[in-house]
Amino acid sequence: MFKIAKATAAAPRMHDSLDLPHHDQEMLAQFSVSEAWTGDFSTGIIRLGEWSSMLHGLSTQECGLLSLLRCYDPKDRAHILTLFEQAATLSSSFCFSTTILMPNGLRQPVFCMGASSGLEAQFSGSMAGVFLFPRFKLEQGHQIATRQ
Repeated sequence: MFKIAKATAAAPRMHDSLDLPHHDQEMLAQFSVSEAWTGDFSTGIIRLGEWSSMLHGLSTQECGLLSLLRCYDPKDRAHILTLFEQAATLSSSFCFSTTILMPNGLRQPVFCMGASSGLEAQFSGSMAGVFLFPRFKLEQGHQIATRQ
């Protein structure tokens, strides 16, 4: 995904925000909402945080992979499924970006980074990662990633 946001940022630029060594977390929060997630191969359950489940348009913080994939742009689903399948068979790291198509018609960009581990025994292992939701307006949507 390659997008250029309009000059009307979701949050005003912090004073001295280019002083990165002192403001890394504040800078991240200014431009995005981020939240950790986990997945358990023995149960097939993916656990999302409060913001991630809301921004994925899900009613619960626990879901299966197919429920998560249904939220994503249809053209990206097969590739993302392949990434998860590969990570479920071999301990590895992965990342992807796509757009969440929300039930109300809004579009939210999302970046996902994750890793799988503990795949030595059959039907065991887990995944952990982070979702990053940029704060900007898409050309055909509205800004929806806001956090006070």
